[in-house]
Amino acid sequence: MKILFSHSYFMQFDPKQWEVAKPYPPLGTLWAAAVLREAGYEVALFDTQLIASPDLLQAELEKHQPDIFVIYDDGFNYLTKMCLTNMREAAFKMQQMAKAFGCKVIVSSSDSTDHDEQYLREGADIVIRGEAEMPLLELVKMYERKDNTPEAIEGLAFLNNTELVRTAKRKVMKELDALPLPAWDLADIAAYKAIWKNKHGYFSINLATTRGCPYKCNWCAKPIYGNRYNSRSPEQVVEELQLLQTRYGFDHVWFSDDIFGLKPDWVIRFADLVEKENLKFRFMIQSRADLLVAENYVAALKRAGCETVWMGAESGSQTILDAMDKGTTIDQIRQATQLLKKHQIRSAFFLQFGYLGETMSDIQKTIALLNELLPDDIGISVSYPLPGTGFYEKVKADLKNKQNWSDSDDLTLMFRNTYAPDFYKQLHRYVHKNYRKHQGYEGLRNLLRFRLNAKNMRRAASLMYYVPVVFNEHQKLKRINHDWN
Repeated sequence: MKILFSHSYFMQFDPKQWEVAKPYPPLGTLWAAAVLREAGYEVALFDTQLIASPDLLQAELEKHQPDIFVIYDDGFNYLTKMCLTNMREAAFKMQQMAKAFGCKVIVSSSDSTDHDEQYLREGADIVIRGEAEMPLLELVKMYERKDNTPEAIEGLAFLNNTELVRTAKRKVMKELDALPLPAWDLADIAAYKAIWKNKHGYFSINLATTRGCPYKCNWCAKPIYGNRYNSRSPEQVVEELQLLQTRYGFDHVWFSDDIFGLKPDWVIRFADLVEKENLKFRFMIQSRADLLVAENYVAALKRAGCETVWMGAESGSQTILDAMDKGTTIDQIRQATQLLKKHQIRSAFFLQFGYLGETMSDIQKTIALLNELLPDDIGISVSYPLPGTGFYEKVKADLKNKQNWSDSDDLTLMFRNTYAPDFYKQLHRYVHKNYRKHQGYEGLRNLLRFRLNAKNMRRAASLMYYVPVVFNEHQKLKRINHDWN
């Protein structure tokens, strides 16, 4: 049987991300394709990330003549976990095109797991709910046998006439080394590399060393890999790095795990192997403040080549962190940032405004912590309720006209909270500009200490722009909300 894979993330439908121009191949899709190819099936990829329209699928259907069309979103890409409506509509369009061509249509994604009935009524034959490689393989074998009994396969949703059927939940895989390496050759890596080189001067590629997250932040959705945490061996990860370095010559790696190296021993072994094989590359990870307070962990990250750690700081208010069930403290955020700076690793904060019950005092504490610690980068969002989370259950009654963002820069607060949605949009702009202003002051202070380098000079010079801009953004906040001072 012939299987044509695709996914529903069209970067050109997400103007902010298209402008940022940091595309990564659909890792989850490539992994699933590798599993089917290893089982003897003919596979191809219609990669939507860099193209402008789902209409281009028609030519690929005619070229490959597939029996099965699979929309398999990259569960390692946080943008697909956001379930953006632009991408959902594109998925529906592709489903309908493939169905009209005569394909069986199978879908696996965070969004289809959460909205399985909607996808089925828009043309999908099967939605795989949760981790999908093994149920996908079983489905293909079922279609090959012409044995239409999906009810015997765990982890599926389908329509029996018009009735929604969901089969038993499937357990996630534990032995990840048993999987083949992703089918990197199916993607046009040269196109990705060209965008990176032209825009940023280097090439970054994505890898995953783990699946899942054992922590229970009550706003975090985990429809694919759940609360279990399973990891590949450091040996297999290094093997893949060597392969990709030989084939594609990357400069940088984005380890797209929810949490990289939860166990310090894993990170130490990984660093040892990277040194032994004389691999030279820079990398970026996501981690937690409570992991980053262990110096042996941070030192091993540096030894392996870690350049940037994105930390889920979320808030400068302990009240809000506790309400989120975050399991970290403000003091740990401080300690982690200091340790990263000590080992010359760039610190970056994920911040979230608008969580239930957040007051002006909580907001000011977050801004104060940001100005105090001055991480190297920040990413700001507003609280975004996704099905399957405790947070969603608290606010779902408010989610009437809008339940998802259209793209990653939407940032609409979709539930009733302390302040109005336009306040949080303006707060997002103000905090970004104010943070850059404080970086400018730091650069100026460093110049006055005779730390003369391009970074400090650039930051100090930026004050000419940011000082008046921050004043204007502050005034806009005051006009929107008189509680702001």
